[in-house]
Amino acid sequence: MSTITLISGSTLGSAEYVAEHVAEKLEEAGFSTQTLHGPELYEVPAEGIWLVVCSTHGAGELPDNLQPFLEQLEEQQPDLSKVQFGALGLGSSEYDTFCGAIRSLDQKLTALGAKRIGDRMEIDVTQHEIPEDPAEIWVINWINLLK
Repeated sequence: MSTITLISGSTLGSAEYVAEHVAEKLEEAGFSTQTLHGPELYEVPAEGIWLVVCSTHGAGELPDNLQPFLEQLEEQQPDLSKVQFGALGLGSSEYDTFCGAIRSLDQKLTALGAKRIGDRMEIDVTQHEIPEDPAEIWVINWINLLK
């Protein structure tokens, strides 16, 4: 099966934990995975399947470790037409900018030609003490879309 590149952006580590957990589920389903925490654009393959897992920081911004990735996308405008991706965000519904970071990344990737597989998952950390639980349900459904 395909290799899935997981791209995670996290301020306090929750998105990293979620990315590692869904990577395990993907591997159990027969996929190989590569997990990149806050990668530079050159580290990410320009084709294949990406799974972006990102928390929202501040007023809807990306975490510091993923901000350079978005800036590189904006500056370089790469052709991502050979990329399919999933989008999984974490945030707090107590803020108007709930899951603003994953929404921004989703829009940018789509604008550059990438095709999203399935629906974007937005996990409200005020409703889910353990965000890995709803992420696991989502990724199992997402795996079915990949087959």
